[in-house]
Amino acid sequence: MVRIVRATQAEIDEAVTALRDGDLVAFPTETVYGLGANAQNPTAVQKIFEVKGRPTTHPVIVHIDSPKYLHRWVREVPETAQLLAERFWPGPLTLIMPKNPNVHDIVTGGQDTIAVRVPAHPMAQQLLTAFGGGIAAPSANRYGRLSPTRAEHVRDELGDAVRVVLDGGESQVGLESTIVACDVSGVRLLRPGAVTLAQLRQVVGDVEVGAPGAAPRVPGSTPTHYAPSTPMTIVPADEIDTRAEDASADGQRIAVLAQRLPLKTYPSVTWINAGRRADAYAHDLYANLRTLDKAGCVQILVQEVPADEKWDAIRDRLLRGAAASEVEEGADSAIAGSIGAMP
Repeated sequence: MVRIVRATQAEIDEAVTALRDGDLVAFPTETVYGLGANAQNPTAVQKIFEVKGRPTTHPVIVHIDSPKYLHRWVREVPETAQLLAERFWPGPLTLIMPKNPNVHDIVTGGQDTIAVRVPAHPMAQQLLTAFGGGIAAPSANRYGRLSPTRAEHVRDELGDAVRVVLDGGESQVGLESTIVACDVSGVRLLRPGAVTLAQLRQVVGDVEVGAPGAAPRVPGSTPTHYAPSTPMTIVPADEIDTRAEDASADGQRIAVLAQRLPLKTYPSVTWINAGRRADAYAHDLYANLRTLDKAGCVQILVQEVPADEKWDAIRDRLLRGAAASEVEEGADSAIAGSIGAMP
């Protein structure tokens, strides 16, 4: 059972003051913790990119406390977006719509669209209501790394770069929001999350999947993302025990994230059984990967998850995390090769 925590008035006041001063505030949402800045202050939003090491072409999500303030950020609200907002807000759904001309390019990555969400976490709602404006906030972590689902994850990774960290307990969902683009051409799912494709189609009918060439850039859409520092590989379910045993045979420490217990005790293997329930697996995913990342292992093996739709968001994050590991390993090999070739 996830414990939902509310902030004291003193904590909220301190966070609001920090935002108005142009500083950064980390705060909980039901998805993951966000790294927030005053969305109307481009200098403050720029600090998000500097602290995260995030490309400025990568847009951020603007969080508001109620759909009634959409007009401050959105030029027009398509009917499909209105229907989705009525059904899923507050909640883990981000909508992409045409931006209001007064929105600064640093928020949108220079695009003509804006990403907006109304979070459900009571502490996020407290902060947004007290602040009285939009808060631009990607996940509160280094760019491309595991998103934080606890306040201590933020403190460990970002330290003094964040003026205030509001502790709202564990994030209830544990994965980033579903992202959907709504415009005159229709509705398109750009990032899977807790709100599934089937749920979207129940509300608006036809929903396209994936990003065509003309689709807006959205948070977390790069092929490599959500990665631990330790190289990560996805392994078929029927091979996970064999791969763990073989990899650890020479004494190397190996980490495993599986959906069951191991068939036997393997030497030098740290094994986490994340279970077979998609919601519980998602809730614990980043915390489990952080635990394995700190276990001193040379590799993380992740059991391939089921093909069922309820696992789509989990599969998306795992595939991007594994792809990031492949890119980093390739870069390391290239560097080693160039060093070896030096006279």
